[in-house]
Amino acid sequence: MIIATKGRRIRRAAAVAVTTGAVLATGALTAAPAQAVTAPTITAKGGYLMNSATGATLFSKSADTKRLTASTTKIMTAKVVLSQTNLNLDTKVTIRKEVSDYIVSKGASSARLIVGDKVTVRQLLYGMMLPSGCDAAMSLADKFGTGTTVKARTANFIGKMNTMAKSLGMTNTHFDSFDGISNGSNYSTPRDLTKLARSAMKSTTFKAVVKTKSYTAKTITKTGATRTMAAWNNTNALLGWNGTLGIKTGSGTEAKYCLVFAATLNGEQVMGAVLTSSSEANRTADVKKLITYGYARI
Repeated sequence: MIIATKGRRIRRAAAVAVTTGAVLATGALTAAPAQAVTAPTITAKGGYLMNSATGATLFSKSADTKRLTASTTKIMTAKVVLSQTNLNLDTKVTIRKEVSDYIVSKGASSARLIVGDKVTVRQLLYGMMLPSGCDAAMSLADKFGTGTTVKARTANFIGKMNTMAKSLGMTNTHFDSFDGISNGSNYSTPRDLTKLARSAMKSTTFKAVVKTKSYTAKTITKTGATRTMAAWNNTNALLGWNGTLGIKTGSGTEAKYCLVFAATLNGEQVMGAVLTSSSEANRTADVKKLITYGYARI
């Protein structure tokens, strides 16, 4: 059972309101108690909500149960990239054939990157976070991992993801992929993913990327010509709703539907995650309930 309020809570807007008869014989003033806010029921198997300004928990449902994370994994991929020392977002990365082969073999979501094209790190971040391109994720892992082969570099990058998870206190998280296509041991929890989101959103670049609804990249072809890519549209349909700022959707046969989210309205900031929703519609409904509830709680 989730307790919506503790004791008597005074709404911020009415903190100094005094009701008739509030003046006691002693001359002291008391404010009327705020009406309790009822915690919502969500269909997702796991959910978590925090006051992102303070880190205080607002809602919890199986928040520490390990579950598949699908493409919400890409939040960590972006976090590791953006944590690189002396990062130049305009550095160009050549798309390798191994990336194309991987997308085909996995039937993975793609930003439709073309082998041989030169794409900037900034563009790859958009390609990964908006249309959820696993090709963009792999290109970033290959670029920022260490080793003599693509396999070695991407494995090294995944190691960096796990090191970052430990540093953020994500005690129930392990990554075995750069994009959420699990190799048997890729999991996290609603609480851990919210910790990650809170850290990632401190980056102005990350924040700008995930709140973007559509982005058109201009890449450089093998011949040096400019290629205008088809627009990358954000998979997060909640963007802009009630102050929603992002962050990342995820879906898969086993993971079902997931979403890590952040929203700010009238100075109230909430952030959270839902994992294993049974449908995209239920995922959206769950998150809307949590955001609305969070604003009422703060």
